[in-house]
Amino acid sequence: MTDIKHSAQRPFRPLKTLLLSALLATPLMAFAEYPDKPIQLIVPWAAGGGSDAAARGIAAALEEELGTTINVVNRTGGSGVVGHTVMATAKPDGYTLGFITGELNMMHWQGLTKINREDFTPIGMTNYDYPGVQISADAPYNSVNELLAAIKEKPKGTFKASGTGLGGIWHVAFAGLLMDQNIAPDQVTWIPSQGAAPAMVELAAGGLEIVPSSVPEARAMIEAGKAKGLAVVSPERNSSFPNIPTLKEATGSDYTLGEWRGIAGPKGMDPAVVAKLEKALEAAYKSDLYQDFMKKQGFGVEWRNAEDFKKFLAENDEYMGGIIDGIGLKK
Repeated sequence: MTDIKHSAQRPFRPLKTLLLSALLATPLMAFAEYPDKPIQLIVPWAAGGGSDAAARGIAAALEEELGTTINVVNRTGGSGVVGHTVMATAKPDGYTLGFITGELNMMHWQGLTKINREDFTPIGMTNYDYPGVQISADAPYNSVNELLAAIKEKPKGTFKASGTGLGGIWHVAFAGLLMDQNIAPDQVTWIPSQGAAPAMVELAAGGLEIVPSSVPEARAMIEAGKAKGLAVVSPERNSSFPNIPTLKEATGSDYTLGEWRGIAGPKGMDPAVVAKLEKALEAAYKSDLYQDFMKKQGFGVEWRNAEDFKKFLAENDEYMGGIIDGIGLKK
């Protein structure tokens, strides 16, 4: 016969106590501090271009600060739409970040996507570059004034340019330059590409006449003697290419417009994760590893923390909308 009285005297452990015991027994690794696995950094442009190089430079320095691997992944297509969409729609857990570029504030104005700055959590801006005007080394023009004069004189469509997708930053910057010089922006035919790297290859092959990209993106072809830079559309000369004059030095124009880049995540990220990333990113930006890399490559560096980057995105978005409307690309 079962001793019911003895069985009833067994210690009673409420469900709450059992759950607490189970939690305490769980290995601490289950609650490891962020990050406890590799991070993916999405770049919306082709490998070998300026955005790719700048992204890999900051990723290497950020790895040192976070103590984890950062895998740079190129997701090209749609004039930047594909990569930015992948970033914006990722799980907001901090393990998929994006290297957002100026196109983010341009694509939605052109009706290419509904993705915009409000779909992201800004973490920090790390780079700002101005375009140069690059042509084939065999071209007969030795100054930007000679090139602009030829563009004015020759029939519409004689010159073809590339360096990004239709309506991308280098397209808009170059169209703005033409307008500044009283030249219709469609006088030069824009050929869409996945970035400056493939455009420079096409320039060297004779398929294009002009690539208005950042000078560092043209560096390899310039140093190989297959391309030459006529001017930089910036307030100052690029220290890595001191012999290339500014547009103002060449023409007297004050016109400038460049490409910004920085790291962001999808909207809805944990503020604690954002704060940790922001702190690590600032340290990475200030590191000798990053600064020396960018200087050697000829890229411009500019830092904005998460809050300042957010404000910059809003201001730049409005500014770019005005330019895109002015050149007839707004939809």
